[in-house]
Amino acid sequence: MPGMWWVVGATVVVALVAVYLVWTAGRVERLQDRAQLAARALDAHLLRRAAAAAVLAERREGVELYAAARIALDAGPEEREAAENDLTRQLRAVRLDPSDADCEAIVAASRRLALARQVHTDLVRDARSARGRPLVRLLRMGRGHTWPRYFDIDDPTLTVPAADVPSR
Repeated sequence: MPGMWWVVGATVVVALVAVYLVWTAGRVERLQDRAQLAARALDAHLLRRAAAAAVLAERREGVELYAAARIALDAGPEEREAAENDLTRQLRAVRLDPSDADCEAIVAASRRLALARQVHTDLVRDARSARGRPLVRLLRMGRGHTWPRYFDIDDPTLTVPAADVPSR
């Protein structure tokens, strides 16, 4: 009977290790999926901001802003960061009128984009951290997915100058 305790103990240890490995694999998979969803949401917000910038440029006849917006809308994955940074620079150069609905749309889209970028960055950091652990790399738990990439752009938040805000 004393040898039976070794068998029970070894079975419990193997079961605990198996549960931990399954939990870790699930966590890596969930973080990877969430990072991909955040990348899609970020892409949608980038497109909304570029479209709003194109509308604003058409109404104000801003050729440079319109060109930057079209380039951002048409940019491929390799060119996307540079195109979005250029669009951000063009938007910062525009004088925003708080009473104009198009300007309000640009400011709102920029705020949503900043939030989506922060969420994306946090999830990419977490996914990369989970995939970089030695046990995860050893067992190749994340092999079904590509490594998540950061999207590095200037802070896209736009604000209306305080002097231009009407008092109530």
